[in-house]
Amino acid sequence: MSATDAPVLSEENINTASRPSQLRITDLKIANLVGVPFRSSIIRLETNQGLVGYGEVRDGASATYALMLKSRIIGENPCNLDKIFRRIKQFGFHARQGGGVCGIEMALMDLAGKAYGVPAYALVGGQFRDRIRCYADTPSESNPQQMGERLLGRRSLGYTMLKMDIGINLLKDRPGTLIAPDGALNDYDTMHPFTGIQVTQKGVEELAAYVEQVRSVVGYDIALAADHFGHIALDSCIRIGRALEPYTLAWIEDLIPWQFTDQWRQLTEAVAVPTCTGEDIYLAENFKPLLDAGAIRVVHPDPATSGGITETKRLGDYAEEKGIAMALHLAASPIATMASVHLAAATHNFLALEHHAADVPFWNDLVTGLPNPIIADGYIQVPEAPGLGFENINLELFAEHLDPRAPILFSDTGTWDGEYGNDRLWS
Repeated sequence: MSATDAPVLSEENINTASRPSQLRITDLKIANLVGVPFRSSIIRLETNQGLVGYGEVRDGASATYALMLKSRIIGENPCNLDKIFRRIKQFGFHARQGGGVCGIEMALMDLAGKAYGVPAYALVGGQFRDRIRCYADTPSESNPQQMGERLLGRRSLGYTMLKMDIGINLLKDRPGTLIAPDGALNDYDTMHPFTGIQVTQKGVEELAAYVEQVRSVVGYDIALAADHFGHIALDSCIRIGRALEPYTLAWIEDLIPWQFTDQWRQLTEAVAVPTCTGEDIYLAENFKPLLDAGAIRVVHPDPATSGGITETKRLGDYAEEKGIAMALHLAASPIATMASVHLAAATHNFLALEHHAADVPFWNDLVTGLPNPIIADGYIQVPEAPGLGFENINLELFAEHLDPRAPILFSDTGTWDGEYGNDRLWS
């Protein structure tokens, strides 16, 4: 082919929506929502090229955790994902305190994907699966027959995995099932080993009977996990875990605080039911004690706590080396849900993604450009569109569900522009 036969390149054949090397963050704004399914703050990062990226601060976390980071990321190129994350990760911590860092990381991934014209999963290694299995969390019922029927309702929607709450809340009004100091049953601030609450043999038997009745309704051919056992110490957890062995639970979750690695190891070795924890742990490095000790069977990070998409992908890869599956905890709008979908698509040992909003009728409509419903037959199709994969947010619907305690809808955040600190961690 001669030079004169070469194809002519013109700008009309080139994607000019973004020039990634010139992209810069110009603003950070938030919207505080309630009922999506709980309270969440949505982050919007704006840029000099008109691209907008969205992330989400975890349910119950203050938007301040994100706003304080604004001055530290304005002027940065959002495509420099690792550079920005290293700069801001020191301002996160376990549980809700990591929400700002994680929400910003999601928004950066949304922006970088849009800038390069690729889905977010492509930025963390590509795809292992093109649809994501979801498990439906279900509000608790004191009556096991009614609990089973609630779960059957979820099953009728196509879910292949379910979760329910069982624990000492079911026993509080049943004589002879609990031994507890005065006030301990209503004390939610004391860690489990220190409450003095014990579950009696009668209490253990009643919990087992509850699960047996639920299983008789929902069937034994569907995965069923259990959560919210209460603030009880290790010995009671072991006795409950052993009593639940016949019912083939997918896992028993968060029986004791995640910090107690050795107690988790003892529990895991004592029961033939998979153990699961991790929703409150921040950064992959802080999961390592549990994983290195073989203290759990399923690791359960929340991407809105654990560090966002890339950091949780690192965690999943490390867990896989230890032979441990990774499920994802989540109680969020479609924004953090789609961030989790890309993470799940890119993580080999992924098991299932939690969905907490099956009873929120407007949930699917909070964003545009995705299938409606977003979850069909218990799965989410991984989008091929750039970034997190949805087109836009439904601003009118956002306005209808603002948090009345702080009804902010992407208003000006200029008061945070001058936030300053000498953040360097070394001299």
